[in-house]
Amino acid sequence: MSGPVLVAIGLIFTWIGLVVGISFIEAPIKFRAPGVTLQIGLGIGRLVFRVTNTVEGLLAAGLAGAVILAMPAPVVLVPSAAAVFVLAAQLVFVRPRLTRRSNAVLAGESDAVRSHAHHAYVALEGAKLVALLVGGIAALTTTTVS
Repeated sequence: MSGPVLVAIGLIFTWIGLVVGISFIEAPIKFRAPGVTLQIGLGIGRLVFRVTNTVEGLLAAGLAGAVILAMPAPVVLVPSAAAVFVLAAQLVFVRPRLTRRSNAVLAGESDAVRSHAHHAYVALEGAKLVALLVGGIAALTTTTVS
C-alpha cells in the first residue's frame, strides 16, 4: 500500500469519526441536557459546527491531495469525491440558511420562520457518511499491502 493510499484511508476514517461524533451524537443530545435552552444550544451548535466544518475542509483538502497522488480505482475515487462535493454543498447552500435562522432566534425573534434547511443538512450528512464509508472500505479492500 502506497503512502498516499494510507494517508487517504486515515483521513477518510478520521472524517467518519468526526461526522458520527459531532453530527449524529453531540448535536442531537445537547438539547436534552438540563438547562440547555434553544438559544444556548444554537450558540453552542454554531461554534461546534464552525470548527467542525473547518476541520472537515482540511480533511477534504488532504483527501483530495492524497487521492490525486494515489490515483486509486474509481470505486475509491468516486465516493471520496462525492464526500468532498457533499461538504461543499452543505457549506455553500445549506449552512447560510441555517445561519440566518439561528441569527433570528439568537436575536430574540420568537416568530422566526422554521427552516427546513436542518433536514437537508442532516440528509447531506447521511449521504456524506455513506460516501466516506464506501470509499474507505473500498480503499481498504482494493489495495494490496506491499
